[in-house]
Amino acid sequence: MARTPSTMLPLGTVAPDFSLPDFNGQRHSLRDFDRSPALLVMFICNHCPFVKHLRHDLARLGRDYPPERLGIVAINPNDTVAYPDDNAQNMAREAREVGYTFPYLLDESQAVAKAYRAACTPDFFLFGPANSGEGRRLVYRGQFDDSRPGSNLPVTGADLRQAIDTLLTGGAVPPEQRPSIGCNIKWKPGNAPDYFGPR
Repeated sequence: MARTPSTMLPLGTVAPDFSLPDFNGQRHSLRDFDRSPALLVMFICNHCPFVKHLRHDLARLGRDYPPERLGIVAINPNDTVAYPDDNAQNMAREAREVGYTFPYLLDESQAVAKAYRAACTPDFFLFGPANSGEGRRLVYRGQFDDSRPGSNLPVTGADLRQAIDTLLTGGAVPPEQRPSIGCNIKWKPGNAPDYFGPR
């Protein structure tokens, strides 16, 4: 089980735009969430043990924060040819079984994952309000909590939830943040991004 940390995209980065289909082919874009005062972008997949460890708590997060408070979107960046467990049909089944209430999108070209400098599944990016002309600014990128597969620590979402609650109550999210850890994104052959350096 590979352990890959988040690249820790610089705080203050403007949320990159996206327009991606969900598992039913319906497209969703960054602008769809303009009315939400905050936006959480999650890079996840179906087969990764780290995501499986959190999956029910990711669904709970979606139920606990309604869209009028927090926009949430999940993006699957994996190569679905080499990893068919992550294809659209299995995404639909996963969303149904776990109870995801947020859009679950497929980044087939992997361009959106690159734009966010995503590295692993899961990888979390929390942005503030969509200020007119400025875009959303990154306030948190880091772990869900301290729990990992086999760690015997309960899954609570404490780190991410604290950042969300601080943002929604008008506070400043502390910049000291621990990177998410997960499976490396399954890049298509020859498509690995340059932000990892020589490979």
